[in-house]
Amino acid sequence: MTPRRLRDLALVCVLTAAVLWVYGGILSSLVRQWASDDNYSHGFFVVPLALYFAWERRADLKAAPLEPSAAGIVVVAISLAVLIAGLLGAELFLTRISLLGVLAGTVLYVWGRGHFRILAFPLAFLALMIPLPAIIFNQIAFPLQLLASRAGELVIGLAGIPVVREGNVLQLPSRTLEVAEACSGIRSLVSLVMLAIVLGHFTERRLGRRVLLALAAVPIAILANAARVAGTGLMSELVSPEAAEGFLHTFSGWLLFVVAFIGLVAVQRSLSGPDPRSTLAPDVRPREVGA
Repeated sequence: MTPRRLRDLALVCVLTAAVLWVYGGILSSLVRQWASDDNYSHGFFVVPLALYFAWERRADLKAAPLEPSAAGIVVVAISLAVLIAGLLGAELFLTRISLLGVLAGTVLYVWGRGHFRILAFPLAFLALMIPLPAIIFNQIAFPLQLLASRAGELVIGLAGIPVVREGNVLQLPSRTLEVAEACSGIRSLVSLVMLAIVLGHFTERRLGRRVLLALAAVPIAILANAARVAGTGLMSELVSPEAAEGFLHTFSGWLLFVVAFIGLVAVQRSLSGPDPRSTLAPDVRPREVGA
């Protein structure tokens, strides 16, 4: 092992210990929320994926020159100020988001701008593990509830079943369906956006296509959830009221998420276009021309 690699390994160990000492309690509360809140259970996959994205850049990191930047100290100082503000104001989002700033500033200060550019994507990807503030979450979830209930009302009405919508509540002949927060679709939305980012990373080289793929995940997730709400209403009327509850309700969510992911893959294929190799003529060998 070269002296530089020994130095980098020692620095990583020291910095990891320092981060765990400062953020240990914050990280433990974050993991507990992943385990208890289904809206953010995808957080368990974010950290391993971010580490993999950093590992696959190991050759570039090894070749990048060491150019420590004093700007990293400024970033770390601002991030620690955000941490203190979050602790004083009991604001979990600020304390958690400050960790990303500390990590970014540390890379910038210890290794330099080149290393920071190489690790920018893995560091940014970590933001997906942090739950949104409640005020922002509610501003997203409630409109999604209304959108899903409106879609359900439209589809159920087109099927000839009488339905009356009051906000996010659907009045059907046999029962009342409420499109609760858990049925807003925000859970599948966040998970599908994360999958779109990962899919784009592995399949697309152009940043523009990756961004388009991530953006496409939003309407796909919304349509899938609207279909789930409409399907639940139809099944509860045409089959059995129990179809809107228990295993069937949960299974429909998983099934439509798979369908949404298939739709995402279809969008990725359309962005990539046809394989150039498939358009080649079967025989492209040069022909000899006689004298």
